Amino acid sequence: MGFEFFSPAFILLIAAVLICFVKGQARTAVILIAPIITLLAIWQIPDGVQSTVKFLSYNIEPVEGSPLRRLFATIFTIMVFVGGLFSFRIARWYELAAAFTYAAGAIGVCFAGDLITMFVYWELMAIFSTIVVWCGGTPSSRAAGIRYAIMHFLGGVILKVGIVGVVLGTGSIQIQPMLATDFSTWMILIGILINAAAPPVSAWLADAYPETTPTGSVFLSAFTTKTAVLALILLFPGEPVLIGIGLFMVMYGIIFALLENDVRRILSYSVVNQVGFMVVAVGIGTEMALNGATAHAFAHIIYKALLFMSAGVVIYRTGKNKCMELGGLFRTMPLTCVCGIIGALAISGFPLTSGFTTKSMISQAAVDGNLVWVYMALTAASAGVFLHAGIKFPWFVFFQKDSGLRPKDAPWNMGLAMIIFASMCILLGVFPETLYALLPYPVDYQPYSIGKVLFYLQLLLFSGLAFFVLLPLMKRTMTISLDTDWLWRRAAFSLVKLIERALSSLGEMVTQQRNRLQKLLQRMAVRYLGQPHTADSQERGVFARSWPVGTTVLWIAGLLSAYVLLYYL
Repeated sequence: MGFEFFSPAFILLIAAVLICFVKGQARTAVILIAPIITLLAIWQIPDGVQSTVKFLSYNIEPVEGSPLRRLFATIFTIMVFVGGLFSFRIARWYELAAAFTYAAGAIGVCFAGDLITMFVYWELMAIFSTIVVWCGGTPSSRAAGIRYAIMHFLGGVILKVGIVGVVLGTGSIQIQPMLATDFSTWMILIGILINAAAPPVSAWLADAYPETTPTGSVFLSAFTTKTAVLALILLFPGEPVLIGIGLFMVMYGIIFALLENDVRRILSYSVVNQVGFMVVAVGIGTEMALNGATAHAFAHIIYKALLFMSAGVVIYRTGKNKCMELGGLFRTMPLTCVCGIIGALAISGFPLTSGFTTKSMISQAAVDGNLVWVYMALTAASAGVFLHAGIKFPWFVFFQKDSGLRPKDAPWNMGLAMIIFASMCILLGVFPETLYALLPYPVDYQPYSIGKVLFYLQLLLFSGLAFFVLLPLMKRTMTISLDTDWLWRRAAFSLVKLIERALSSLGEMVTQQRNRLQKLLQRMAVRYLGQPHTADSQERGVFARSWPVGTTVLWIAGLLSAYVLLYYL
């Protein structure tokens, strides 16, 4: 079967429909087999535009292949398979259907050859990721879903404005590299950065991901931000402003993750942090940097999903999600603990894990580009990542004090899913050439040298030492971290109150003027019409009185004369 007109995303869309109608083992078969078929279809797509469809006066390119696009689509599909394996026994059918449609949108973005197709699939992602958030089934998840939808539809509107501007300016809808030099390109860049969770419009991520189900957060962690990274690679490689934005994301995610008490909010902020590394790499824009951004996105989906799986199993088994409520779980949840530690080491860039072999490429790209200050900032950030995700998450959840909880370990399907991704974290760390061979540009890089390994080990060692020295300050209480969304929320509330006061004042003024007009009309009615039922003619109004015949004739003659005069003039 060829995919000239239909993206492999349609396989997942069909699977989503089938999930709604089949039950039991048939549904399980659909969940596990559909991603495999999708993966086979992805690798059947050759390089280049596969077809062109005329729409109005534009050439729509529904499927375009390239090594970059196939690699992103591949990891998305692997995520669907492992996520489905993790979820199928406890997730509700509508959550799985929404998650598969959400993933289909991501794969559609991967192969979109034009801006219109990309926009359509992007909005599909926004709709069904919102439904995944709502599947949390709590008042807080419904509220978070509404805020999530508002931000993503706002990003969609901004992106559409930019696309329309570019189309009107260039006459082309092709996806091609550009720079943010005018209003339209800036709108496209801002729309993409909203989906990438770039501050100050990043709070939707940490707001929504922890409110969905333990299985829903696994899917949410994979697609939205990484499709944004893909869009940045395709549209804005080498855009200098992205270096500063990416570094801000890196530091922002670290600070807020260190302040958090909720385990999934910690991991959510680390998503912002890790995407920041990718955005920096896109801003550098060299082949080495773009390879690093692509490889790190691939590895990030694996270890981040692994961390959310580990946290999800803990929440599923204990019903608790606060660091201060957990601890000592390694005794009864050894598999979940080990897999969580592997994910924590991978995100920290520990040698022999995938995070080391991909994150070091970005640092090397900064060195090759003589961007010493960027390299130093990324190095410091690596230490910060080890503090909040590498140590804080596993320490407070599985170790520290004994919480007295004795839950069972993960069910077999959840355990198997975690083992698959934990194994991939190690395999990609030990054999990075497997991933390097799939990258969009030739790779001439050796991640393992004595100097690099010793440097990173020393860095992580001193970060760990700092954690335990500052452990009294790391202990969390039942506090709420105020993110940047507090600013625009307050601004929105203030604006609503201002509008209410303005409308209230306007209403009062209208009421006053209406009363005055009513009284004026009453006086005029009394003056000129009076009371028709009044017996005495003299007490009636001017027009209600009895007039002498002569006066009446005089008025009629005057009116007729005026009419004739005006008619002939």
